[in-house]
Amino acid sequence: MILRRVFYYWQFVAVGALPLWLMVAASVFGSTAWQVLGATFGAVTIGFGLLVVSLLFFARKEVRVDKAVSWADVGVLTLWHALIVLMGVYSVTAPWLSVLVVLVGLGAFWFALWELFDAARKRVREAMVYIDETARFGTVPSGPSPFPTMTDRPSGRPDSARQDPAHPTPADPSVIIIQEKPADN
Repeated sequence: MILRRVFYYWQFVAVGALPLWLMVAASVFGSTAWQVLGATFGAVTIGFGLLVVSLLFFARKEVRVDKAVSWADVGVLTLWHALIVLMGVYSVTAPWLSVLVVLVGLGAFWFALWELFDAARKRVREAMVYIDETARFGTVPSGPSPFPTMTDRPSGRPDSARQDPAHPTPADPSVIIIQEKPADN
Protein backbone atom coordinates (compact mmCIF):
# COMPACT_ATOMS: atom_id res chain seq x y z
CA MET A 1 0.00 0.00 0.00
CA ILE A 2 2.91 2.35 0.69
CA LEU A 3 4.28 1.99 -2.84
CA ARG A 4 0.85 2.63 -4.34
CA ARG A 5 0.54 5.81 -2.23
CA VAL A 6 4.01 6.93 -3.26
CA PHE A 7 2.99 6.59 -6.92
CA TYR A 8 -0.25 8.45 -6.20
CA TYR A 9 1.75 11.51 -5.16
CA TRP A 10 4.64 10.90 -7.56
CA GLN A 11 2.42 11.00 -10.65
CA PHE A 12 1.71 14.69 -10.03
CA VAL A 13 5.32 15.51 -9.17
CA ALA A 14 6.39 13.72 -12.36
CA VAL A 15 4.32 16.13 -14.47
CA GLY A 16 6.92 18.79 -13.74
CA ALA A 17 10.01 16.75 -12.85
CA LEU A 18 10.25 14.46 -15.88
CA PRO A 19 9.91 17.17 -18.55
CA LEU A 20 12.47 19.21 -16.64
CA TRP A 21 14.74 16.16 -16.60
CA LEU A 22 14.39 15.83 -20.39
CA MET A 23 15.42 19.45 -20.96
CA VAL A 24 18.39 19.25 -18.56
CA ALA A 25 19.53 15.85 -19.84
CA ALA A 26 19.36 16.99 -23.48
CA SER A 27 21.76 19.82 -22.75
CA VAL A 28 24.07 17.77 -20.50
CA PHE A 29 24.46 14.60 -22.58
CA GLY A 30 26.01 16.15 -25.70
CA SER A 31 23.05 17.23 -27.81
CA THR A 32 23.20 19.94 -30.42
CA ALA A 33 21.22 23.16 -30.06
CA TRP A 34 18.50 21.85 -32.38
CA GLN A 35 18.22 18.65 -30.36
CA VAL A 36 17.86 20.69 -27.16
CA LEU A 37 15.11 22.74 -28.81
CA GLY A 38 13.39 19.57 -29.96
CA ALA A 39 13.74 18.09 -26.49
CA THR A 40 12.10 21.21 -25.05
CA PHE A 41 9.05 20.86 -27.30
CA GLY A 42 8.97 17.13 -26.64
CA ALA A 43 9.21 17.73 -22.89
CA VAL A 44 6.22 20.08 -22.98
CA THR A 45 4.22 17.50 -24.93
CA ILE A 46 5.22 14.68 -22.59
CA GLY A 47 4.40 16.87 -19.58
CA PHE A 48 0.91 17.46 -20.97
CA GLY A 49 0.49 13.72 -21.55
CA LEU A 50 1.65 12.96 -18.01
CA LEU A 51 -0.87 15.47 -16.66
CA VAL A 52 -3.75 13.99 -18.66
CA VAL A 53 -2.96 10.42 -17.58
CA SER A 54 -2.56 11.52 -13.94
CA LEU A 55 -5.92 13.28 -14.00
CA LEU A 56 -7.58 10.21 -15.52
CA PHE A 57 -6.16 8.09 -12.71
CA PHE A 58 -7.26 10.72 -10.18
CA ALA A 59 -10.79 10.77 -11.62
CA ARG A 60 -11.49 7.29 -10.26
CA LYS A 61 -13.21 7.43 -6.88
CA GLU A 62 -11.30 4.53 -5.34
CA VAL A 63 -8.00 6.27 -6.18
CA ARG A 64 -9.15 9.52 -4.55
CA VAL A 65 -10.58 7.81 -1.47
CA ASP A 66 -7.60 5.50 -0.85
CA LYS A 67 -5.06 8.10 -2.03
CA ALA A 68 -3.34 5.19 -3.79
CA VAL A 69 -3.26 4.04 -7.40
CA SER A 70 -3.85 0.41 -8.34
CA TRP A 71 -1.03 -2.07 -8.93
CA ALA A 72 -1.73 -1.97 -12.66
CA ASP A 73 -1.36 1.82 -12.56
CA VAL A 74 1.97 1.39 -10.75
CA GLY A 75 3.19 -0.92 -13.51
CA VAL A 76 2.12 1.41 -16.32
CA LEU A 77 3.59 4.48 -14.63
CA THR A 78 6.84 2.68 -13.80
CA LEU A 79 7.34 1.60 -17.41
CA TRP A 80 6.48 4.99 -18.86
CA HIS A 81 8.52 7.03 -16.37
CA ALA A 82 11.55 4.74 -16.70
CA LEU A 83 11.44 5.12 -20.48
CA ILE A 84 11.26 8.91 -20.11
CA VAL A 85 14.31 8.90 -17.83
CA LEU A 86 16.18 6.66 -20.28
CA MET A 87 15.14 8.89 -23.17
CA GLY A 88 16.82 11.82 -21.47
CA VAL A 89 20.09 9.89 -21.20
CA TYR A 90 20.11 8.06 -24.54
CA SER A 91 18.21 10.44 -26.81
CA VAL A 92 21.27 11.03 -29.02
CA THR A 93 22.32 7.39 -29.37
CA ALA A 94 18.86 5.78 -29.43
CA PRO A 95 16.32 7.98 -31.22
CA TRP A 96 13.89 5.04 -31.40
CA LEU A 97 13.46 5.46 -27.63
CA SER A 98 11.48 8.63 -28.27
CA VAL A 99 9.03 6.69 -30.43
CA LEU A 100 8.75 4.05 -27.72
CA VAL A 101 8.01 6.72 -25.08
CA VAL A 102 5.23 8.16 -27.26
CA LEU A 103 3.72 4.71 -27.91
CA VAL A 104 3.82 3.74 -24.23
CA GLY A 105 2.32 7.16 -23.39
CA LEU A 106 -0.57 6.56 -25.79
CA GLY A 107 -1.01 3.10 -24.28
CA ALA A 108 -1.01 4.61 -20.78
CA PHE A 109 -3.67 7.12 -21.86
CA TRP A 110 -5.98 4.44 -23.26
CA PHE A 111 -5.33 2.21 -20.24
CA ALA A 112 -6.25 5.05 -17.85
CA LEU A 113 -9.35 5.84 -19.90
CA TRP A 114 -10.39 2.17 -19.91
CA GLU A 115 -9.88 1.92 -16.13
CA LEU A 116 -11.98 5.05 -15.60
CA PHE A 117 -14.74 3.66 -17.81
CA ASP A 118 -14.60 0.29 -16.05
CA ALA A 119 -14.78 1.90 -12.59
CA ALA A 120 -17.73 4.04 -13.69
CA ARG A 121 -19.47 1.00 -15.14
CA LYS A 122 -19.04 -0.91 -11.87
CA ARG A 123 -20.40 2.01 -9.86
CA VAL A 124 -23.43 2.36 -12.14
CA ARG A 125 -24.06 -1.38 -11.89
CA GLU A 126 -23.90 -1.17 -8.07
CA ALA A 127 -26.30 1.78 -8.11
CA MET A 128 -28.74 -0.09 -10.34
CA VAL A 129 -28.62 -3.15 -8.05
CA TYR A 130 -29.24 -0.88 -5.07
CA ILE A 131 -32.19 0.80 -6.80
CA ASP A 132 -33.59 -2.54 -7.91
CA GLU A 133 -33.31 -4.05 -4.43
CA THR A 134 -34.82 -0.96 -2.85
CA ALA A 135 -37.73 -1.09 -5.28
CA ARG A 136 -38.21 -4.81 -4.80
CA PHE A 137 -37.62 -5.09 -1.06
CA GLY A 138 -38.10 -1.45 -0.11
CA THR A 139 -38.30 -0.57 3.53
CA VAL A 140 -41.50 0.95 4.80
CA PRO A 141 -41.33 2.93 8.03
CA SER A 142 -43.51 1.61 10.81
CA GLY A 143 -46.62 3.49 11.82
CA PRO A 144 -49.00 5.52 9.69
CA SER A 145 -47.73 6.89 6.40
CA PRO A 146 -47.10 10.65 6.38
CA PHE A 147 -48.32 10.76 2.79
CA PRO A 148 -51.99 10.21 1.91
CA THR A 149 -52.64 7.38 -0.51
CA MET A 150 -54.81 7.77 -3.57
CA THR A 151 -57.27 5.03 -2.60
CA ASP A 152 -57.89 6.09 1.03
CA ARG A 153 -59.77 9.33 0.39
CA PRO A 154 -62.42 10.21 2.90
CA SER A 155 -65.80 10.62 1.30
CA GLY A 156 -66.44 13.94 3.04
CA ARG A 157 -63.69 15.86 1.21
CA PRO A 158 -64.95 18.71 -0.93
CA ASP A 159 -62.84 17.73 -3.96
CA SER A 160 -64.52 14.32 -4.16
CA ALA A 161 -67.68 15.97 -5.44
CA ARG A 162 -65.73 17.67 -8.22
CA GLN A 163 -64.26 14.47 -9.62
CA ASP A 164 -64.67 14.17 -13.35
CA PRO A 165 -66.46 10.88 -14.07
CA ALA A 166 -64.57 10.57 -17.37
CA HIS A 167 -61.23 10.69 -15.49
CA PRO A 168 -61.60 8.70 -12.27
CA THR A 169 -58.88 8.71 -9.64
CA PRO A 170 -56.46 5.91 -10.41
CA ALA A 171 -56.26 3.07 -7.94
CA ASP A 172 -52.56 2.56 -8.56
CA PRO A 173 -50.56 4.22 -5.74
CA SER A 174 -47.57 4.71 -8.03
CA VAL A 175 -49.54 7.26 -10.07
CA ILE A 176 -49.13 10.84 -8.89
CA ILE A 177 -51.62 13.49 -9.93
CA ILE A 178 -50.55 17.12 -9.80
CA GLN A 179 -53.25 19.73 -10.31
CA GLU A 180 -52.15 22.70 -12.41
CA LYS A 181 -54.75 25.14 -11.14
CA PRO A 182 -56.69 24.93 -7.92
CA ALA A 183 -60.43 24.62 -8.42
CA ASP A 184 -62.41 27.74 -7.49
CA ASN A 185 -65.33 27.33 -5.06
